[in-house]
Amino acid sequence: MDKIVSLCRRRGFVFPSSEIYGGLGSTYDYGHYGVLTKNNIRELWFKAMVQEREDIVAIDSAIILHPRVWEASGHVSGFTDPLVDCRTCKLRFREDQLGVSACGRKPSKHPGEFSECDLTEARQFNLMFTTHVGALEDESSLAYLRPETAQGIFVNFKNVLQIARRKPPFGIAQIGKAFRNEITPGNFLFRVREFELMEMEYFVPPDDAARWHEYWIKERYDWHVKYGLRESQLRIREHDASERSHYSSATSDIEYLYPIGWSELEGVANRGDYDLTQHTKSSGTKLEYVSDGGERYVPHVIEPAVSIERIFVAMLVDAYDEEVIAERERTVLRLHPAIAPVKAAILPLIGKNDDMVTRARSLYDELRRRHVVEYDDGGAIGRRYRRQDEIGTPFAFTLDKQTLEDDTVTVRDRDSLAQERLPIAGVADWLDDALERDWRSPKAD
Repeated sequence: MDKIVSLCRRRGFVFPSSEIYGGLGSTYDYGHYGVLTKNNIRELWFKAMVQEREDIVAIDSAIILHPRVWEASGHVSGFTDPLVDCRTCKLRFREDQLGVSACGRKPSKHPGEFSECDLTEARQFNLMFTTHVGALEDESSLAYLRPETAQGIFVNFKNVLQIARRKPPFGIAQIGKAFRNEITPGNFLFRVREFELMEMEYFVPPDDAARWHEYWIKERYDWHVKYGLRESQLRIREHDASERSHYSSATSDIEYLYPIGWSELEGVANRGDYDLTQHTKSSGTKLEYVSDGGERYVPHVIEPAVSIERIFVAMLVDAYDEEVIAERERTVLRLHPAIAPVKAAILPLIGKNDDMVTRARSLYDELRRRHVVEYDDGGAIGRRYRRQDEIGTPFAFTLDKQTLEDDTVTVRDRDSLAQERLPIAGVADWLDDALERDWRSPKAD
């Protein structure tokens, strides 16, 4: 993970937030390439979940919902972790993670194993951030930052059912920020207090829930494979009863082999009718489906949920590679071209040759109308290639002296390092086609 963190910092993917003030624990800001990569992940998820389907619609609900929403959902009373304090080192730990945490005084030991450890009894700690709505800060103005986006979908179920004219099975998808006051955040972006969730609630007839649960596990697994994650690094793990959330009748995690070990990448839960039933009871509004024939039922819900941050880290870890080429070490991100923040680089071989630069600039202007591309004329060509390799740019177009003679350019493939000549007039169409090709990681499973 240290190499990934170093690369992200060096190439401007991610920075510690508020760094000039010493930073704020497990809070990060995204630089240019991080923003572009996240945008690609977000757009590809939305394309698969909404754009290419007829049975799923989008919504964008408020971050701050009525506090009764969280009372009805069970978050106020039950969204907690067991907290343990150490009176000696003053650190706090999750009781269920003592076996993987490091002692504040002796990091080679776990909390409670060192002779100086003095742990308190566990107490429940609510993970929701509180805030106040209005001019006065009292109990009547108490509100919460959402810890998930799902509840904003459930409270709009009736609106979507009527206005979008949908009937089960159908889904409502949402992308947005969520906030959890984690006791022990860490492992870079893997566990943070502010993150971006991509969730979809799929409403189905009760008798069909198990079948749709299996369907969405496969759909989501295949999506991760499609965009570059190696199957050797992925697995599906079903939760046993003791692991499942209070609302879940079945949950399976798509897990990725992160540097910290096998951990959840995306969860797919069968939430049953818990949420719609709870909000019906609490609000007095019936959240049910009524067919044209008069049949009534509360749909069951299948929920694929994933954070962009977990995908972001998995993609970088899976893509990171080091190799020696001509006795020089090369660091390269072998990202799927659709995920890569920059699709191509335009590089004039001689940055001080006016004719070469003019043609390179013209090509750059043409390509950036279609894709995110970069122009770079600074430094030796080898160093420019290395810079693009480290941000995962799949193709580089180099203009040289031959370009001035016959209007052709060299295209270099990031993964194979193969090069070929192309007419400069055909570069745009070539790049369009190249970005649509099937792609699999060249890294060995």
